[in-house]
Amino acid sequence: MKVTETTLPGVLLIEPRLFGDSRGAFWETWNATRYAEAGIPSAFVQDNVSRSSRGVLRGLHLQHPQAQGKLVQVLQGEVFDVAVDLRRDSPCFGQWVGATLSVENARQLWVPPGFHHGFCVLSDVAVFCYKCTDFYAPQTELGVLWNDPDIGIDWPLEDPILSDKDVALPRVSEVARDRLPSIADYEVVE
Repeated sequence: MKVTETTLPGVLLIEPRLFGDSRGAFWETWNATRYAEAGIPSAFVQDNVSRSSRGVLRGLHLQHPQAQGKLVQVLQGEVFDVAVDLRRDSPCFGQWVGATLSVENARQLWVPPGFHHGFCVLSDVAVFCYKCTDFYAPQTELGVLWNDPDIGIDWPLEDPILSDKDVALPRVSEVARDRLPSIADYEVVE
């Protein structure tokens, strides 16, 4: 597998080794030893799957405290996946990184605890899977608006389909600074 560090500390793009022939393809999506060597913890406690249609955007979401590190991948279709560093004391505060994930490229993105996350669907349908390092805890949810100009994500769509919850999310400037995570709150692979 190929692991590429992104411009955000701890956020990794993973490209599993693909084995293909006329019958189809095979790749390994998780191996505790190999992923630990890349700095990804093996203590996953919850797996989630979402199915969405073209134009759906989910995010930008975070839990704090009780943050979830997420190893994300696509099982069907294609998405544009984003991680945002909104740790209040980070030198990368407000910066984002995005990657196209699809069943064809088999890429994964590791989003460490403490980073906001979101994705939009580029194909007719996408089945999105993510392994989480902590359980879902709705009382700790903290989100920010998908198109906050202070972040400036270059989403590959202009008029996404959003949940009522995501439409109502605040801009980063409207979130109390002490409500955002800090670097010290979560161990991040540097």
